[in-house]
Amino acid sequence: MNSFAIYRLPHQQQCTLILQTSGTPLELSSLTELNQRSGFVVAPFAMDESHPLLLIRPDEVKEASLDAFEKYGTFSEKVTHLLRESDALSSKECHTFSEARQSYHESFAHFHQRLVAGDFRKLVLSRCLSVPHSGDADPFALFKTACSLYPRMFIALAYTPKSGLWLTATPEILLEGTSDRWCTIALAGTMKLDGDALMGEGAHSLWSTKNIEEQRVVASYIADRLKPFAQHVLEEGPRTVRAANLVHLRSDFTFTLLNNKGVGELLQTLHPTPAVCGLPKEQAFRFILDHEPVPRQYYSGFMGPLDILQSTHLYVSLRCMQITASQYRLYAGGGLLKDSVEEQEWQETEAKLETMRSLLNLKS
Repeated sequence: MNSFAIYRLPHQQQCTLILQTSGTPLELSSLTELNQRSGFVVAPFAMDESHPLLLIRPDEVKEASLDAFEKYGTFSEKVTHLLRESDALSSKECHTFSEARQSYHESFAHFHQRLVAGDFRKLVLSRCLSVPHSGDADPFALFKTACSLYPRMFIALAYTPKSGLWLTATPEILLEGTSDRWCTIALAGTMKLDGDALMGEGAHSLWSTKNIEEQRVVASYIADRLKPFAQHVLEEGPRTVRAANLVHLRSDFTFTLLNNKGVGELLQTLHPTPAVCGLPKEQAFRFILDHEPVPRQYYSGFMGPLDILQSTHLYVSLRCMQITASQYRLYAGGGLLKDSVEEQEWQETEAKLETMRSLLNLKS
């Protein structure tokens, strides 16, 4: 088993396994190179020599239940063995919990200062939490648990020699559809559900002005970026949707691609969206690369099947972790505006980290 991805779409029972049985995944230098290709995409937040855009070739594609995959070629044992043989592919360690709060305080002050000065309309500040393990990680068991806990989310476990092993449970569609009809979403704004609210879908949540403005920024950006590429665009929302113990504001865009436009070109203009980057986009992107304390690697990039089984499902890699031979590296972030309050933003990242932390039975 050279490289693989196993994923489960929201509200589905079946999983799909994509295996590349020989060679290494294709390394691409631009999202436009995804045009007319098929495979499982593993895309970083920012492409560089250490974190290229990767496409796992679909030498074998199998659909089955989770239990069936446990019996398929001792898949679970192979994944665990692969992890133990691999190196940790990280250029800089994440923070332990005791270090994380001070680091976030310093980063928030720097980011917020630039927002108040009017240099940016929005900036997304992320953090990474390192959780050691004693070499007993069972990635497939974590994938199974995520599928059970988070039926509304896209769950994926993907490995390549270049990227390492990543697990994500994400609610955010970047691009999904077939040759005839496509969709993307604007997902932003976050609130945590507590108590009796956990019994429902959060439909009666009362949103703050900050959250409403943050979501409107993302929706306006997507509507504007679709104009040169799409026709028959229908925007619906925003509405409240639940993802694990959180709710978000979501607007849906459905459309058809113009005849002379490809999926790669559209991805090039959409990624990264303001939901994971900021505005103005190019300046915010560079600021994040220069000033976030830990590189994002494949967090807040995207992954998913591209033209597999006649459909595409690409999701932003949120609520994710990299699993190495000695640690779990959990990632989360949040959008900052000039009116953001540090403690509230910190607590939002804590709530988002809980999606992955719950799989490890850890508490902060």
